Amino acid sequence: MFGNMDMSKMTEMLQDLQGKAEEMQQQAKSVELTAKGGGGLIQVTVNGAGEVIDITIEDSLLEDKESLQILLMGTINDALKMVEDNKKSQVMGMFGGINPFGNA
Repeated sequence: MFGNMDMSKMTEMLQDLQGKAEEMQQQAKSVELTAKGGGGLIQVTVNGAGEVIDITIEDSLLEDKESLQILLMGTINDALKMVEDNKKSQVMGMFGGINPFGNA
């Protein structure tokens, strides 16, 4: 299958990819992504590693627990989707634009 491919070059290539992946993980923590819900009544900020680092809630929502919960769940999910999209974008950049995720 690999024909004349030099195993030492393959090992070197894999080590290089592993190094780039580790570097991307470190850089991800410095990226901040913010999702807004309820027309801006809620804002959730996450870092590129998917850790919630800030939540802002408009005072008027504090009186409506059910609406607050629904908007908060939706906004957090939107923020986590942004993280996933950001990771895919970084990986595609690492692979020179080739999409390793298929049609996703």
